[in-house]
Amino acid sequence: MQSKNDDNASVSRGVGASKVRKEDDRYMRGLGDYVGDMKMPGMLEVAFLRSPVAHGYLKHVTKPTDADQSVFVAEDLVGVKGILANSALPGFKSSEQPILAKEKVRYVGELVAACIAPDRARAEDLADNVELDIENLAAVSDMLGALDEEAPLVHEHWGDNVFQHTLVDGDLESIRSNAAIKIEREYRTARQCMSPMEGRGVLAFWDSRLEQLQVYTSTQMPHIVRTGLSECLGLDHEQIRVVAPDVGGGFGYKGILLPEEVCVAWLAMHFKRPVRWLEDRREQLTANANCREHYYRVTAYGDETGRLLALDTDAVVDAGAYSSYPFSACLEGAQVASILPGPYDFQAYRCSTVSASTNKPPILPYRGVARTGVCFAMELTMDALARAVGREPSDVRLDCLVKPENMPFDNITGKHFDSGDYPDCLRRAVEAIDLKAVRQRQETPEADGRLIGVGMSIFCEQSAHGTSVYAGWGIPMVPGHEQAEVRLTPDGSLEIRVGIHSHGQGLETTLAQVAEEVLGIDTDRVRVVHGDTALTPYSTGTWGSRCMVMAGGAVARACTSLSARVATIGAHLLEVPVESVVVADGTVSSPQSVKTVTLQDVARTWYLKPQLLPENVDAGGLEVTAGYKPERDSGTFSYACHAVVVAVDPELGTTEILDYAIVEDGGVLVNPMIVDGQVYGGVAQGIGSALYEEMPFDKNGQPLASTLADYLLPGATEVPEIAIDHMETPSPYTEFGQKGIGESGAIGPPAAIVNAINDALRPLNAEISEVPVTPQRMLGAILKAQLAKSEEAA
Repeated sequence: MQSKNDDNASVSRGVGASKVRKEDDRYMRGLGDYVGDMKMPGMLEVAFLRSPVAHGYLKHVTKPTDADQSVFVAEDLVGVKGILANSALPGFKSSEQPILAKEKVRYVGELVAACIAPDRARAEDLADNVELDIENLAAVSDMLGALDEEAPLVHEHWGDNVFQHTLVDGDLESIRSNAAIKIEREYRTARQCMSPMEGRGVLAFWDSRLEQLQVYTSTQMPHIVRTGLSECLGLDHEQIRVVAPDVGGGFGYKGILLPEEVCVAWLAMHFKRPVRWLEDRREQLTANANCREHYYRVTAYGDETGRLLALDTDAVVDAGAYSSYPFSACLEGAQVASILPGPYDFQAYRCSTVSASTNKPPILPYRGVARTGVCFAMELTMDALARAVGREPSDVRLDCLVKPENMPFDNITGKHFDSGDYPDCLRRAVEAIDLKAVRQRQETPEADGRLIGVGMSIFCEQSAHGTSVYAGWGIPMVPGHEQAEVRLTPDGSLEIRVGIHSHGQGLETTLAQVAEEVLGIDTDRVRVVHGDTALTPYSTGTWGSRCMVMAGGAVARACTSLSARVATIGAHLLEVPVESVVVADGTVSSPQSVKTVTLQDVARTWYLKPQLLPENVDAGGLEVTAGYKPERDSGTFSYACHAVVVAVDPELGTTEILDYAIVEDGGVLVNPMIVDGQVYGGVAQGIGSALYEEMPFDKNGQPLASTLADYLLPGATEVPEIAIDHMETPSPYTEFGQKGIGESGAIGPPAAIVNAINDALRPLNAEISEVPVTPQRMLGAILKAQLAKSEEAA
């Protein structure tokens, strides 16, 4: 793996330094503390009985003999409300998700009963002996079929299977009649399963001394989980403490309130004993972790050069059976219409998006939420425009991209691009992949009969968007000011407390680097506390690539305020005017004094020798809470261009990635090495989306990939060496110019890889429009092209 970083990063101590992650010491030595590692006296284990059918009336649940206090069904959860995640967007239809199914089951894997025993094995034995009487109903297993008038209804009182219809309606008439070219395509992305290393898990117990429910759960947003538990269980917030310990990956999968969390919490209160549930991989694959399933019908209009003039799109997103808390079922569908134009500047746009309800698990936010799908549709369309006029796809893109001199730029859907040079990003990617050499290679047939192709995708990632964006959605959670608490300890170390949670992003390191940038304190003397609602300020959590913009800004503001207090005490100890002192490198110094005062000296004076403090000292001491949101909180816009070279075997339908280059711009990089890691990991997931990962369902709504033998994940041999080039155009609105970058790596690969495959298949007139590109799909596309050629010849 290669990365080109600014040379200044190597000499920076705080923001900009490629520091080894602080948290890796415990992770690499196996000292992480996960829910699965926790043991408590008298702990009970839960196994959930899940619906074996996708759609049916739940007529009766028969418990095993003498199991009334070991098996619990919906009627037993007295006082518990279902999960409600609504949106104020016009026309949104509400769907309350019961904690345990009652009256009806709506997808395979829906919780029906909770079985309790001293260990998981006996709990599973109990579950095996529970009898279900379910009257089967026809299932809705395809999102397009769900929209048919005769389709079975997932929620009868709706009258249809539409959660939400979103429309951006522009006037395309004049362009339709005058455009030189018209491209029509249909695209589809498969339903996927998120697969973090650690599955979900929750351990709850009732603390009788504090009269408080304590919940340890593998989540990205502990404060939001506490709010959701409060609503479902009827408890005040102060009666609930949620702790997210070490979390082995999230990617959005752990960014919702789980019915399992609500049920385990209720059981803990009922038994007054610790109760734990650990998800197994079959549960994760078949019942809980679906995402990404999109359909697009795209009509693009261009001029004689291939320049995009207008886009007309109808899209459908499969949202599953229920609306997940807190983002709601409109999350992907509503975003599709607003972000489909990507980084392009064109004249007219229409997009109709339906969030369809089906008999599948609820769709969840997955790394690159909606952007992976819209990038796939948009970038394949750009290549189709280029092929129609016989031009190099990169040249057509250059004609259409937003220009740097137009920044900041409001695009056709009102997205406010803060900064960047998209054309330069594309040109650098073309150079990195050596496009000219690839074209020369294509002129000579490969000895092994494989076909070489080159493809690219360019996209932008809106991240760290806040109140001004989400207030209009009317969802249960609207982000506001992110807060951070900083405290200088008596020995001069620094504690940082934040409400976000780190589940692989390296935030224990990067937030410490922000403190070092402001205070000059070495990161080794900084401790970041997160993931505990009792110890940290309220936060909507970790999602949307927001942490380094929002929490990083809050830490900077808090450290700046703390620096001023340190300066006051330090100046008094140096016997110089406070205006003359500088707080840097962990010391307070002044040109008017030959002495310096360390942060340890200041801390000892405040805590242990208050008689030496100045009279005007701030009574708040060496502990500060500060809030932050950017000057403009409509989001930062990072962006990237992915360029890839592939070899395709037209006989076997296989694809090998030969070369992969990325040029990305995440603004000022707080830690370039961590950014590289984020991008590498995201690309691995994107390769999975492009070539391997798919959760198919049969016509009865049965999931067909219930193990990792059926559901393919890319491994080390499937992920090529990746070259990354960082541009670092500062955002004008954030504390250090940083932008969110956590999802970028996963957005571009499917489009870039499929464009490369289609480039390779050009001699055969075959074209791929669906991912993953399995051998069967590729061979099917080749056969379709051959049949079309035969029919044309006849």
